[in-house]
Amino acid sequence: MHWQLHNTDAIAWLIDQSPDQFDALVTDPPYSSGGLHTKDRTADSANKKYLSSPSLYPEFAGENRDQFSYMQWSTLWLTAAHRTLKPGAPAMIFTDWRQLAVMSSAIQAAGFTLRGCIAWDKTEAVRPQKGRFRQQAEFILWGSKGPWHDKAGPTHPGVFRVPVTAGGPKRHTTGKPVPLMEALVKACPPGIVLDPFAGSASTGVATLRSGRRFVGVEREEAYYRIACERLSEEG
Repeated sequence: MHWQLHNTDAIAWLIDQSPDQFDALVTDPPYSSGGLHTKDRTADSANKKYLSSPSLYPEFAGENRDQFSYMQWSTLWLTAAHRTLKPGAPAMIFTDWRQLAVMSSAIQAAGFTLRGCIAWDKTEAVRPQKGRFRQQAEFILWGSKGPWHDKAGPTHPGVFRVPVTAGGPKRHTTGKPVPLMEALVKACPPGIVLDPFAGSASTGVATLRSGRRFVGVEREEAYYRIACERLSEEG
């Protein structure tokens, strides 16, 4: 079998894993962001913060932390993930503009070498705001556990312009398009890609299509079932 998916809490699962076993970390954790005000960003409903139609996708937890709590939590799971990665393993973590500084600090506090920031241009189809700048981009912070694994490979883009619905409709409130994930996975070495926040398994689908193996964790039962279905379709 080329994939595994575990229906449990990411931190508890990571702590229980042996060290130096995964070849890359590519993940899209909850942002605990969204909304204009603190009461919006700490609301119980993740979908209400991000969607005009909140009932479109199943709910997910972990979206109601303030920034200090979010940094503490991020440092915990990143530290646990760092231990499970092989030396030289690349790490790519999604974030948005509100949590960019917080996540940058957490990545380094966990022991990773932070090497840069990739911009994901979601195109002009998203979030128009009259009289303001469009919230058109999210970001992928990238780094490694020690020295970068590849010093002779191709130069990868630093900006990806990919519509949210590229490759088919979303399966998750904050799901990422598979073509974007396929582009990121190209920078990973052969072997096993780890995603502790698998969601609907866009990272897993991209990983399997690349010929690599995938290990993921998804706490929400509804998304775990969706992810298993998608991964099974890929083989």
